[in-house]
Amino acid sequence: MSEKIIIGVIDCSKFSLYRDWVLSYDNRVEVIQLGHKLNNFEEIYKCQGIVLTGGEDVHPKFYNHPEYYPYCHADDVDELRDEFEFKVLACTEENHIPVLGICRGIQVGNVFFGGTLIPDIATWGKFDHSKMPDKSDRYHEILINPSSWLKQIVHTDRGLVNSNHHQSADRVGKGLVVSAISADGIAEAIERLEPAGKSFLLFVQWHPERLNDQQSPFSKNLHEAFINAIINHE
Repeated sequence: MSEKIIIGVIDCSKFSLYRDWVLSYDNRVEVIQLGHKLNNFEEIYKCQGIVLTGGEDVHPKFYNHPEYYPYCHADDVDELRDEFEFKVLACTEENHIPVLGICRGIQVGNVFFGGTLIPDIATWGKFDHSKMPDKSDRYHEILINPSSWLKQIVHTDRGLVNSNHHQSADRVGKGLVVSAISADGIAEAIERLEPAGKSFLLFVQWHPERLNDQQSPFSKNLHEAFINAIINHE
């Protein structure tokens, strides 16, 4: 393990928020910005961990439901980004690189493993998970599966997280399992069903990079677990 910890963070409109969060807590960390618009996929081979960031809706053709497209935000779909991140995930799986997915990260990750998405949470009859009328994040409680790997990270059965999205995981991808849910049953975290001997993989629906309480286990503990997985990775 080199002295520096190099983490690839996927390019997005709020990239700086994710970058600054990844850089916080540990001064050994360096960030490489990865994205299809930067045409720099090869930089992934310098990275010891990958953070999948928030952003556009995943095109429903990638989970075999093209009829869901009208429920997406048409001006907020980027198929080239989808394909780039599927390629990133294929590389991280092949090379056992730790991955933390945030917001869109849980969605594109679930699709990569063969899962499907709810294209618009409210239309599918769930509570509103989008931002508040004043544009601030909505907050709600989540429940943690007591037997999950996530529970070993956050050390609690429930907690308050932020919410600003209209899509979520539906059918869970192969080899994955839901480890946290909201009161209305939205998947708030997904992890490996059988993590033993495999690289760190955690997808969360909330935004740890902008939780009001950055000392919350749903922010700080996730960061620490991810960095520790990189440090201990062989």
